[in-house]
Amino acid sequence: MFRSIIILLFLLWLGGCARTPVTDRTQMILIGNDQEMAMGLSEAEKIKRSEKLLPAGDPRVKRVRKIGERIAAVSGRDDFAWEFNVIESDQLNAFCLPGGKVFFYTGILKIMDNDDQLATVMGHEIAHALARHGAERLSMQMVSQTGGQLLGVALGVPAEYQALYTEAYGVGTSVGVLLPFSRKHESEADQIGVYLMWKAGFDPNQAVVFWRKMQIQSEGNAPPEWLSTHPSDATRIKEIEAFIKTLPDKP
Repeated sequence: MFRSIIILLFLLWLGGCARTPVTDRTQMILIGNDQEMAMGLSEAEKIKRSEKLLPAGDPRVKRVRKIGERIAAVSGRDDFAWEFNVIESDQLNAFCLPGGKVFFYTGILKIMDNDDQLATVMGHEIAHALARHGAERLSMQMVSQTGGQLLGVALGVPAEYQALYTEAYGVGTSVGVLLPFSRKHESEADQIGVYLMWKAGFDPNQAVVFWRKMQIQSEGNAPPEWLSTHPSDATRIKEIEAFIKTLPDKP
């Protein structure tokens, strides 16, 4: 049974093998590209119906779209239906759905001193979509659930202890596998995002300035790194600084 589990997981990995842009990391993705993009489009429409979007003529929307289009132009994804929106909210957040549907909150725009810092966040969020991090996380969860069920059978867990086993297995895989994987995604999006902003003609050093500002914003509120979906601010800044040094002088 144990050998069967290993073979099954290997076949799943082999069938869903992909590679990330820029970092060239091997991925296991079991979700089709068309399916992922359809999910992104569907979710984008739900957000547009449920959130308060700023009108196209608002200067903040024009600014976000101008910078977004510059980043999108160097993304290598002409098949994405790029779209840039701004949501009226104090949240310090932004995101990009599969297929290039980008949303910024007005809250995060308020703490940006220049277009380079906006390009930092734009590049980071677009990087998640380019690297298909959402599909990869979903694939990991699918494999984790399947592996847990098979392992439970292999170990002969009695029916009365199945619920306890499932809970313990879920906590173990979350802390030991999924959370570190999520932190890897964030670090990877930082690198890809910095590369994109650099390639689009923005100053990558402003990424360090911006994340230092975010460090001040989250001071005292962040959980321990090993329990977080994101790397600590100090780790993030250190890794970005190291990556910037690897960039050529000119795109």
